[in-house]
Amino acid sequence: MLGAMTQTRTATPLGAVVRAERRVARLVDSRWTVAVAAAAAFLLRLPGLTRPVRADEAGFELVARAWQPMADSVYGAYFVDRPPLLIALFKVSDALGGPLFIRVLGALACAGLVLAAAAVARLVADERAARWTAVAMAALSTNVLIDAVAVKGELLALPVLMGSLGLSLVAVRDRSWRAALVAGLLAGLAIGFKQNLVGGAVFAAVLYLGSWRARRLARRELVRLATAATAGFAVPVLATLGWALAAGVRLHTLWYAVYGFRFDASRVLSDATDTAPTVRAGLLVLVAVGAGMLLIIGGFVVHIRGEWADDAPLTAAVAALLVVDVVGLVSGGSYWRDYLFPLLPGTALCAALLARRASRRGRAMRTVIIAATASTVLCLVGWTAYNAGGLQEYDEHDTGLALRAVAEPGDTLVVYGGRADVQLESGLSSPYAYLWSLPMRTLDPDLVELRELVGSDEAPTWIVEWVGFRHWDARDGALLDELVQERYVPAGTACGDRPIWLLRDEDRPTPEPECHDGGFEFSSGP
Repeated sequence: MLGAMTQTRTATPLGAVVRAERRVARLVDSRWTVAVAAAAAFLLRLPGLTRPVRADEAGFELVARAWQPMADSVYGAYFVDRPPLLIALFKVSDALGGPLFIRVLGALACAGLVLAAAAVARLVADERAARWTAVAMAALSTNVLIDAVAVKGELLALPVLMGSLGLSLVAVRDRSWRAALVAGLLAGLAIGFKQNLVGGAVFAAVLYLGSWRARRLARRELVRLATAATAGFAVPVLATLGWALAAGVRLHTLWYAVYGFRFDASRVLSDATDTAPTVRAGLLVLVAVGAGMLLIIGGFVVHIRGEWADDAPLTAAVAALLVVDVVGLVSGGSYWRDYLFPLLPGTALCAALLARRASRRGRAMRTVIIAATASTVLCLVGWTAYNAGGLQEYDEHDTGLALRAVAEPGDTLVVYGGRADVQLESGLSSPYAYLWSLPMRTLDPDLVELRELVGSDEAPTWIVEWVGFRHWDARDGALLDELVQERYVPAGTACGDRPIWLLRDEDRPTPEPECHDGGFEFSSGP
């Protein structure tokens, strides 16, 4: 009797979940689902147009505007550790519609991701899986927990990466060297947006080898597909090298900007005593759970043996893709929330493989996708209410506008701490090459270049002490502090009571930013 009562009590919640999943499944089971999901992904990214430009976006814009390649500098006046393709895209976007137009391109990228993910799901599963995968990608790419505002290389590369995965699958299915060629081309193109986005190449390599081991490809077919994919991958790489040679940039200069710098920066991050990256790493895990991404990937990991039994080459390729993306995330060191975006193509495959099933495994995955969608909706409502209530701060935007209002033609600005959004909003150029804090800490670790600049005739008119001079290095920061106090005078404060310094003997009105005092910004990254 007691056992029967216990069984009834435990079965009731499970039955409710199953019934809810079936109701939602009837809504999702529509021929319009994929199109609606893509449209939703596009539209839910557009509110980002109402928000000021963020630091990375602003930095890429400034680098693009000042781009003058030379032998020892890929970009000229400013240093950034990103491939030329990304900066070129920002340059085109800025010319088309100004600094915020990149967010329209980001919205298009999210819509493209949804459509590409649905197409790949059809290849590995069926139409039902395609619809659920489209819903999952629309939800994850627009969840404000990750980032529904700023647009960087990770987001822009998503449809390209997803397309590469799909064409690799087509290449094996059809023994098509043409599909392999384009798949390789897209995989190579993806690293032009962010240099660690090598998942497309890894997925293809494991899939081709696994298919050969499983006797789905003959040896000559493997060689033909691998050769075509390698040739396709080489096209954007060789195009970048050709551009560098034509522009007069030394190849080792290009290599260092794209890859070499990352090794040096990793050492700087590993030696730092700052606890912020550790805190962000913990937050990153919580965000991955709250958005539903980690649960979708976790479902694949839990059932990997069953998936392996069904299709070992595909399962191995998906696992390799996830591993390389996680390694790329961890090796980044800073753990910003938008580092989760490169995991979306692998997450889409995990969702497709499990959502197709009518078993408990499939119901669980579909329930997770429903929860991920609910998370996106609830977070968006909360974010909208937070902004509508005037609680969102815009410290960088407000400070930059205040500086713009009092500056004179020819004035320059250095923001210590690397806030390129302050720099962009101010309308002032920087005589210092490092618009981000990590390049400054890596390439000017003792602040020798900055101190020489501050002590020279080219000293910036304005300095904003966004981060305290002694924050990263007490000794060298103290030397800079003393020099600034000698050559500059206090000129009010930026938002957040951050000191503003004006070059001594210059006469300017005191900047008075109209700061939003409501709260804090749950920032995804710099």
